[in-house]
Amino acid sequence: MEEIGRFLNVVDVEATCWNGPRPRDQVNEIIEIGLCVVDLRERRRVERHGILVRPRRSRVSAFCTELTGLTQEKVDTGVTFADACALLEREHRSRSRAWASWGDYDRKQFERQCRETGTRYPFGRRHTNAKARYAEARELPRKPGMAGALRHAGLPLEGRHHSGEDDAWNIGALVLDLLGSGAWPSWDELSHR
Repeated sequence: MEEIGRFLNVVDVEATCWNGPRPRDQVNEIIEIGLCVVDLRERRRVERHGILVRPRRSRVSAFCTELTGLTQEKVDTGVTFADACALLEREHRSRSRAWASWGDYDRKQFERQCRETGTRYPFGRRHTNAKARYAEARELPRKPGMAGALRHAGLPLEGRHHSGEDDAWNIGALVLDLLGSGAWPSWDELSHR
């Protein structure tokens, strides 16, 4: 049995996107789910995963490939969105673990895509907007992007920016930075949201 509140899932998604307006016949869909598991007791990142998701209602644009490194051919080898959500629940205890993302985009994208596709939302209610938490803890006038926060914290950007797996891993490092300074919320704080 897993110790309650010990592990945190850090999630970062990449979605179909375009340079300019979205084509009328397409929607933004998750094409990669990056996941970093942080052991809050041991204060270290213990797992990293990248789940490719096959889009149903859009195609990967050249702009999206340039940004994320993902191609249509690559995401075509992924699982369905429903299977990805089920995998998060089954293998990463996403409904019972607290989770974090850099900003609210990832949470809102999951909510919207679950609603539109009739897929069960894979997370519990204990979510932390790590971007807002970082800005508040460091008393910054504006919320920085992930790469800017890493520079501010004196941490390296590991891997490729806009790779869901690499970004989740880097956000995990920022979570540990906040945890080390006592600025990360406790399980009890998250329970009262």
